Amino acid sequence: MSGMSNPSPALRTLHLVGVHVVARARQQATGRFSLRVTPGGFGTPEFGADSRRVRVAHGTLIVEADAPGAPSSTAHAIHGTSMRVLGTAAGVDLGAELDVGRDTPDMGDPDAPLGLDAAGAGDLAEWFRIVAAALDRVVATVPSTSGASLARLWPEHFDVAINVVAKPDVRVNLGGSPGDSFSGEPYLYVGPWTPDRPGDSDFWNAPFGAALTRSQLDAGDQVGSAAAFLLDGFRRLQR
Repeated sequence: MSGMSNPSPALRTLHLVGVHVVARARQQATGRFSLRVTPGGFGTPEFGADSRRVRVAHGTLIVEADAPGAPSSTAHAIHGTSMRVLGTAAGVDLGAELDVGRDTPDMGDPDAPLGLDAAGAGDLAEWFRIVAAALDRVVATVPSTSGASLARLWPEHFDVAINVVAKPDVRVNLGGSPGDSFSGEPYLYVGPWTPDRPGDSDFWNAPFGAALTRSQLDAGDQVGSAAAFLLDGFRRLQR
């Protein structure tokens, strides 16, 4: 929900790659830059005449294409390489202007070697999986009239979210962040677009609405407890 502050090394690396390689690949081809949660990480939807997809899985950049008669998939390790090498692999122009929001991270030296530990990459991928699965449950539960948006991973803040209508004139963002200036720990959030904060004031514990950190989830059912929190916020706003 806000800009990143002192992120972990793995989160910083993956955020930079997500913005300046993965989102840039889609943006330069289509003008759009939102991403999706994909197996083992995150990536673009398919785009272009050759149905390209650029994604990160298990600390590896994967570039896929389903061109007629010439399907291909190439993998490029992120750790130890540079943004320039990854950009070339994804077919992007790192020198072109890119703006995914006011907190767009600075790419830095495109030739500097990147560091990415496997544990950090796996932890981020697991968090995105939890959030995406929880949002699926939310979409399956809320009324069809709530007009749930497509779940997107927004490169600027690297959060996964949807928005829904709780009641007329009250729309709310529901999602999860891997950590930022609000919280160094991954957290879920309920962010009403309006000043509405109905019910128990203890629930509304963040400047933007309500938040629940990953450590507060039920360890035995993180997806279920994440969905329950998001639905709780939605239902409070329905009243």
